[in-house]
Order: sequence, then structure tokens, then C-alpha cells
Amino acid sequence: MLDTAGASVAAQRWYGHGERPVMAISMYDASVPRLANILGNLSRILDKAQAHVDAGKLDLAALMDYRLVADMYPFCMQVRIACDKARSVVARLAGLEVPAYDDDETTLDELKLRIAKSIAFIRSVPAERIDGTEDKEIVLPVTGKPTRYTGKQLLLGHSLPNVYFHTTTAYNILRQNGVRIGKRDFLGNP
Repeated sequence: MLDTAGASVAAQRWYGHGERPVMAISMYDASVPRLANILGNLSRILDKAQAHVDAGKLDLAALMDYRLVADMYPFCMQVRIACDKARSVVARLAGLEVPAYDDDETTLDELKLRIAKSIAFIRSVPAERIDGTEDKEIVLPVTGKPTRYTGKQLLLGHSLPNVYFHTTTAYNILRQNGVRIGKRDFLGNP
């Protein structure tokens, strides 16, 4: 058993559950900065894709419709869904209407605008609207059926994995098409 009697408040908080360290992170810190970061990285990756298109190394229309496998969404939908899932979780945690955007982008610049609008929305939501929503019940239709989540389940078990999945898939499509990007581009400056 760990003796924390003389430890600082921070140390007591860290070791608040006996010998198992506990790290406190707010719902806001686990969502908004992470989502804004990965979408910002995706936007910068699209700049490199645009340079590849501009150099004549890739056809834009072919890229927008490119799929890794026939039953997967095309590149443009991967980017849209990453943005949509990020906006959705922040809005739902904050008790706000989810901003809806038309799925009509046909260029990388238009996708970058969708990303920028998504980041602006995400960053506009104050921490006090999101913090404390760990146990908030949120019901979503998943494959046509109402699915119940706690705020923490929705964020950590559904939305963050979806945003990273679709961002990674967009990244992989670009790599498959010869765009010179690497892990540092994906991670950016976390």
C-alpha cells in the first residue's frame, strides 16, 4: 500500500486509488483539442495532396472517388465522415444541435473548407458545456436502432475511434496514390 500522507495534493490525486495511479482528464480536454488537432493535420495532408494533383501526378476526380476496397467509402466520404463525427460528438456532449453540411464537395479546397468549418464549430464550444458529461445519456440511431451511450462511451468508444478510422483511411488512400506523406504528417504537433 502506498503512503501518501505527506504527499502534495497533486500526488494524492494521482495515487488517489491506492497503488493504482489515476490521471484526471476532462471530457473537454479528451475531445475538443484532440479532434481539432487531427482535423487540422488532415487539412495539412490535403495541402500535400493538392500539390500532387497540381504536379499532374494524380487526377482529382479519380482521387475523390478512390476506394481502398470496393465496399469502402471513397476518399471524399472518408474526409466528410471524419468531420461529421467530430462535430457530432462535441455537439451532443454539449447538448447542441449538430451542424449539418451538404455532402457536395468535389475538390480538395472544398474538403478543406468543410474541415475548417468543423474545427471552428468544435473550438466554439466552451469547456463548461462538455466537462461533466461523462455519465450523460446520449441516444443515437445506429443502423436504424436507438443505441444508448454515456458521454464517455460515446466519446472514447465510438466517436474518437471513428474520427481516427476515417482520417487514417483518407491518409492511406493518399499514400496508395503516391502522395508523399508520413506518420509525422498524420500526427502533426500533438
